[in-house]
Amino acid sequence: MSHYNTPYTAQEKQRALKLWQNSTIEFVRHRYHCSERSLWRWKSKYDGTLESLENKSKRPHTPHPNAHTCEEIKRIQDLLRRNPHIGLNELYGKLRLHYSYSRNPATLYRFLRKHDYYKDTRKERKPPYKPKPYDTPLRLGEKWQLDVKFIPLECQSTVYETRRFYQYTAIDEATRERFIYPYQDLCGTNTVDFVKRAVTYFRYKPKEIQTDNGAEFTYTRQSNNDGEHIFDRLCRQNNIVHRCIKPRTPRHNGKVERSHRSDNERFYRYLKFHCYDDLLTQMKAYLKRSNDIPISTLKSRDGKQKWLTPKQKRAELLLLDYGIIE
Repeated sequence: MSHYNTPYTAQEKQRALKLWQNSTIEFVRHRYHCSERSLWRWKSKYDGTLESLENKSKRPHTPHPNAHTCEEIKRIQDLLRRNPHIGLNELYGKLRLHYSYSRNPATLYRFLRKHDYYKDTRKERKPPYKPKPYDTPLRLGEKWQLDVKFIPLECQSTVYETRRFYQYTAIDEATRERFIYPYQDLCGTNTVDFVKRAVTYFRYKPKEIQTDNGAEFTYTRQSNNDGEHIFDRLCRQNNIVHRCIKPRTPRHNGKVERSHRSDNERFYRYLKFHCYDDLLTQMKAYLKRSNDIPISTLKSRDGKQKWLTPKQKRAELLLLDYGIIE
């Protein structure tokens, strides 16, 4: 059924005319939201075929009475041919000065746009981003995602304390099990210390660690540092592949980024600490709690979606892959 300025289709017109045969014109008009004049016009055109009810072109057969005349069009074309790089204001001024052109500048602009003299310079809208399918590992210890976030200053109970604290996060992609630890500085030394603590916590080392391009993880191309980053050295010595994501694309590290948002909602929204040791104690308790929260994205080996906790998924993978019962 057509509404507003959308034209009626031939099928809608045919159904309205057939309904008219068994009911009143007032009922059909109310049912299809059209006027009586439209119904009579459709009836006069209808010969039993849908082609007779098709919408015809609304393009006028004769030019508009106020359209540019052939003489004006020739003058505009001559000026554009002699001055191919002329601007709109200059063109309009020459027409007014030498040819008594009395139309509005907007009219001239629409004429030039219609005849492709001035093409639209606006950038074409980019198609929406379609993320490629991500190959999530199915076995334990295949890949970790590593990232750092700032701990909000509002969480500090002391009013005059404005020192920054940082949360390092490591997440196993297969189980979504996490390890977090706070630091007072952001540097490569703390990164190495955190990875060693994470290996001790998980009780295995990963085959691959994926990070962003922060200075705490690797040297950037603009740093002009020919030496090896301390974190890259640690990975090389332990046969761990260090993979950096594409710059300015945090979605490639989506699992750890999403866990940071959950931390803001569950932990930092209600956190108040007065010193580093207090933060460490509260974060340790929250880590134990967060790894016991069910996650909807965790599936069993047969592909069924189960609300498993990271610890339950870890135990399942250990039993299936290695026959180990924790």
